[in-house]
Amino acid sequence: MNQSKVYLFVIVGLIFALSSSVFTVEQRQKAARFRFSKMVESDYNPGLHFKLPLADSVRKYDGRVLTLDSKPERFLTSEKKNVIVDSFVKWRIGNVKSFHTTVQGDATQANLRLDQFMKDAMRSEFSKRSIQDLVSSDRKEIQQLLIANTQRLAEDLGINIVDVRIKRIDLPPDVSHSVYRRMESERTRVAKEFRSQGAEQAEGIRADADKQREVILADAYRDAQTIKGDGDGVSAETYAKNFGQDTEFFTFYRSINAYQQTFRGSGDLLVLEPDSEFFKYFNKAK
Repeated sequence: MNQSKVYLFVIVGLIFALSSSVFTVEQRQKAARFRFSKMVESDYNPGLHFKLPLADSVRKYDGRVLTLDSKPERFLTSEKKNVIVDSFVKWRIGNVKSFHTTVQGDATQANLRLDQFMKDAMRSEFSKRSIQDLVSSDRKEIQQLLIANTQRLAEDLGINIVDVRIKRIDLPPDVSHSVYRRMESERTRVAKEFRSQGAEQAEGIRADADKQREVILADAYRDAQTIKGDGDGVSAETYAKNFGQDTEFFTFYRSINAYQQTFRGSGDLLVLEPDSEFFKYFNKAK
């Protein structure tokens, strides 16, 4: 019976020793092994690993991409005006030993240190730019500069910066009003300039159209007079040619046309002698 208990204790001891000598690291984790509170190995690959029972301990850290979502902060531009910047940083543990040594492996402490680094970098970059530069420039360029300026400091913490994003750049109410008025006056100036250019072009188009109109009318009048002259010439030639064939008929025809042109309305009045040549054919009709 005593021998059975011994075997049982041996088996339990072996199981305990075996379970205490292995540990696993998941894909999303970073791990460090300590021997009597002194780090002896770090940056394990995911999988199964061994350690000394009782003497060694293992600490695991979150190896995923973490987010530092900073509160909106005021920064001065080159014009000595405030802008309110809302940003966030994506980071992950790069060196477990440095991370444990500098911030005791605490992500909250790492965020506090990293937040200060980012504020210093933003303060430096924004102080070189005006408000107009910040509004009109490419934010990607600023973000790349922020990553480059803070990466060296972050490496001292055992951190790798994955990305920096500026969500918003706002202006305080007093600065916004001043900027909007400046933008409004600038847009008004540009609009007036466009209107002036448009009016100048419109005036030129109208002048050119009037010129073309006068040219077209002059050409049409010239062509009309030419056609009319040709028609009058043909008419006179035809009339002269046929007048000699029957002089009396053409004289009568012209008198009839004269009567029609003279007495068009019922109130038309013509004062002449009764025996006037104009009434030649009236007198013959009696």
